[in-house]
Amino acid sequence: MIPTLLNVLNGKRLRRASLFTLLVFLLFSPMVGTVSASIEREKDGGSGNSRNPKGSAQIDERGDTLLSMDRFVFKRIREINLTRGTVRLPLYKGNAQGKTVWYIITDASDFGIAHDLNVNYAPKLANMGINCPRCVQDTTITVPENNKFDTAIVNFAGSPDFSPTRSITAGPNGFPPQSYQPGAVGDEMYSPYIRFQNSSVVYNAPIVASGDGPFDFYHHTNTGDRVVGIDLKNRTVDLLMVNGFDAGQRILYISTDSNNPLAATIERATYVPALVNAPYPGGDDFIASARERIFTFSNGQIGRDNPQAQGLSNLLLSGNDEIEATPENIGVGKPLGNSQADPLNIQGDFPSLDDPRHANAYSPAWDLQIGEWTQEAINKGLNIRQTDENRILQLVLAGYITGPGGSTYGSSNILINCPPVGFLDQRPSSDPISIPADYGSD
Repeated sequence: MIPTLLNVLNGKRLRRASLFTLLVFLLFSPMVGTVSASIEREKDGGSGNSRNPKGSAQIDERGDTLLSMDRFVFKRIREINLTRGTVRLPLYKGNAQGKTVWYIITDASDFGIAHDLNVNYAPKLANMGINCPRCVQDTTITVPENNKFDTAIVNFAGSPDFSPTRSITAGPNGFPPQSYQPGAVGDEMYSPYIRFQNSSVVYNAPIVASGDGPFDFYHHTNTGDRVVGIDLKNRTVDLLMVNGFDAGQRILYISTDSNNPLAATIERATYVPALVNAPYPGGDDFIASARERIFTFSNGQIGRDNPQAQGLSNLLLSGNDEIEATPENIGVGKPLGNSQADPLNIQGDFPSLDDPRHANAYSPAWDLQIGEWTQEAINKGLNIRQTDENRILQLVLAGYITGPGGSTYGSSNILINCPPVGFLDQRPSSDPISIPADYGSD
């Protein structure tokens, strides 16, 4: 039967050797696929078969809802679990002054390298060291002995101390808080932005854990405050995500570092003093800037079930921000499982925007703009949830939003390292309205 079938397909009888070759291929091709999948799982961190293909969200074997891959912002992501509110990223081993540290990679300043690594392209990061040498950490690599196919070990000059206990107590109006203390603090040499010796490329590579385990996901004495799971066998880390908006669309991002201790506490991030002079407050899309704008509110509406709630006061009064993120209290129906457990900030230029001028203006180094609704805006019912930066800037120009305490609106000089990881509905492609002329960089 086989020779007859082959005659039909080829118009003549195949040689015995060709038939043997075909039979071998048919027998072993399933194994080739298995080996390829195994390689994908083993190399460069992460589990290849855990990735959710394109299409609608899927349910995994745990009953959790996973975001489809076509809604990932960059391909290095292994899984976005919507039920638990976490993103799974490859985890890499490093060394910092003789101790083991673990880091992730989310962005690179070079187009080719960013695409080779399947991370966000963030050209502004190339400016990070301008007038701020400590803003970029110089690193080296050590290649493992007899390395066959694996990543080199990064040697960091500095690292975070994860041992402090994070705490925050809401003020009478929520924000500002009565007291706060960040749960992780970088030493004087630490920055999440790194550059290898004799290279000009800057990477966003935050350290998220230290030591060789076991890892503490409850008091976070050796992990970042958003780390809720580490799998050293598959070299992955699960991080609690942040809900936000961009160009009118719901997005997901992670928050890893800040140059301000209060922001670091609120964000469950590492306080990095070395970034205090990161170039530069108010720089946005102007020359030599490494930053991009992100927007929040000090006095938005409050209420855990209020669809218009947004901002820092709501987070502190209704979002359970004082509670530690643990494997048990995250996810749908849990204390940190509601979108109100985030300030619902609005990011500016985003990697997925259609216009390359704006997509390439993206930076994970977000320059925080803190808005305060005026009493007139509140009286008129204008203080509703905002989802687009240009609409916010229009309200600023109309006099409905000021800086804190009625001050001039603009940069707070607070930098937050917040790489986006996904979007929930439509891809942020363009702003619903044009940017006001007074806030353009042309």
